[in-house]
Amino acid sequence: MGTLPVIDAATIENLRALSPDDNGEFLREIVGIFLSDTPLRIKELEDSLAAGDVPKFTRAAHSIKGSAANLGATALGATAQSLEAESKQKPLTEMPPLLDALKAEYARAQAELEQLAK
Repeated sequence: MGTLPVIDAATIENLRALSPDDNGEFLREIVGIFLSDTPLRIKELEDSLAAGDVPKFTRAAHSIKGSAANLGATALGATAQSLEAESKQKPLTEMPPLLDALKAEYARAQAELEQLAK
């Protein structure tokens, strides 16, 4: 996953272009939503993993994949996509390493998005 950019600059520019005269307020708002929502989805992944709830786990991974794509968090999105696909084919007991990778990618995306939203 390391070859993917943490944040796709073109996606960020496209988001800024949606509200060019707001001094970055729109971008800050959607980054804020992403940064407050994604930890909740990660908690859902952890809880559903512990409970063995495959549908909930898969939904949470799918949700992260979509929100990451909206903000250009390509490495995070790719990791979430892998989690979603793997959870449909393998037992959840095999997911912890990929879940750890997702958490690491989220931390990287969070750091870059916080800088971009300043």
